[in-house]
Amino acid sequence: MGLRTVEQYKASLRDGRLVYFQGQRVGDVTIHPAICVAVNHAAIDYEIAHDPAHRDLAVYADRETGQEYSRYFKIPANAEDLLQRSELIEASTRLGRTVVVLVKEIGTDCLFALHLIAKQMDAQLGTKYLPCVRAMFEHCRNNDLAMAVAQTDAKGDRSRGPAEQAHPDYYVRVIDRRPGGIVVRGAKVHTSVAPNANELFVIPTRNLTQADKDYAVAFSIPLNTPGLKMIASPYGSGHESSFTHPISSRHKMMETLTIFEDVFVPNERVFMNGEWQFAGPLAKTFVEFHRFTAISYKLPLLDLLAGSALLIAEQNGIDKASHVREKLTWLISYAQTVRMLTKMAAIDCTIEDGIAISNTEVVNIAKLHFASNYHHALMHLQDLTGGLLVTGPGEEDLKNPETGKYIDHYLGGRAGVSGEERLRTINLISDLTTSEFGGYQAVLAIHAEGSLEAEKLTILREYDQERVKRYARWIAAKKRANGTPPNL
Repeated sequence: MGLRTVEQYKASLRDGRLVYFQGQRVGDVTIHPAICVAVNHAAIDYEIAHDPAHRDLAVYADRETGQEYSRYFKIPANAEDLLQRSELIEASTRLGRTVVVLVKEIGTDCLFALHLIAKQMDAQLGTKYLPCVRAMFEHCRNNDLAMAVAQTDAKGDRSRGPAEQAHPDYYVRVIDRRPGGIVVRGAKVHTSVAPNANELFVIPTRNLTQADKDYAVAFSIPLNTPGLKMIASPYGSGHESSFTHPISSRHKMMETLTIFEDVFVPNERVFMNGEWQFAGPLAKTFVEFHRFTAISYKLPLLDLLAGSALLIAEQNGIDKASHVREKLTWLISYAQTVRMLTKMAAIDCTIEDGIAISNTEVVNIAKLHFASNYHHALMHLQDLTGGLLVTGPGEEDLKNPETGKYIDHYLGGRAGVSGEERLRTINLISDLTTSEFGGYQAVLAIHAEGSLEAEKLTILREYDQERVKRYARWIAAKKRANGTPPNL
């Protein structure tokens, strides 16, 4: 098949999958009032491949067969491949009005990680997982499938490991091993895009011990597999007005509590089964691929924060004030720092088993810089905009001739800026900073793709500490053999 149309993608979701929303079973996710918003948003990853303006970026041709595939399935071999992948992620997110699409991005991140870890397991333990990973990669690529990844377990008591929990199902585990496959039980939390994906990849969330070997499991299953249940979060649903919610009324990702109730997984779909030594490395390797995706999809959001600030400052007539220019400069620098770090992470990549891996240290510095400054950016944007973010009139008031004339008359800004124009800008900023969507983005900034502390630990681990300590010792030394500093 190679490249699917939007219609083919939507048709593939009508497969009897078990999804619940606000206590009710969802019959068809493509027409459900809330979930269809996520489906239509996810369709961007299919639209972009058929759009002449983006086709060269979104599609690549296999060198041997000439068959065309989504570029998301291009295994990066060098820095140029990583840069193009980042550019595609940014382009699709920009079309999604700052909401990442993710149905191809996250699954291929996982497949890249599985290639690397499966090869290591096969070499060290004599397993035969790599052929299964390659076969699944070709299945997803050739059929242009949408993919979700379930990584974060429910965890229960965070001070205890999986095997030490009060009940054994806080982490997904293998409960039975049969000749043809395994049976798994447990739950994963905040699984993105699962209701509108075709394949679900399940991987460990942490380092494990030998006592936890039944929790060292990785596999993939179709979303309509018997025993798989999804309880979709209603957070941020129900905004229909594009006037008051210009982003969240049209673009959304569904998140689920994903339950595995004695799910059978055939052997050919199993990529880890008790190899506890590799649970942590698989979790980490996936996260590093996915954090590069993350800093790529944050770029349109940062551009919008800066662009909205510049626009509202201009409309309010305050763009020449020194304190305003200081805030605008900060927002621009914030956005551009993450952009430059994203590019450098790709340029300074390493190659492992033929797969290009973005610079881990730089990726985590970029992600930490984004996350630790996001709420400060919201403060600046709200400060520049004013209290109308939460006290302004609604669309109905604007349309009513009796009230609309007052809105235009009293809420205009700098000469030539009407009340409606200014109110639309304010509503955009409100959707970004005060709505449920704004809260969703603020939580994602802190927790998505790993916590702030995880990023700090990675930076500390990846930095070449011995190199700079040698330099410090050389300067501090009482005597030096010559004036040449050590190799830095």
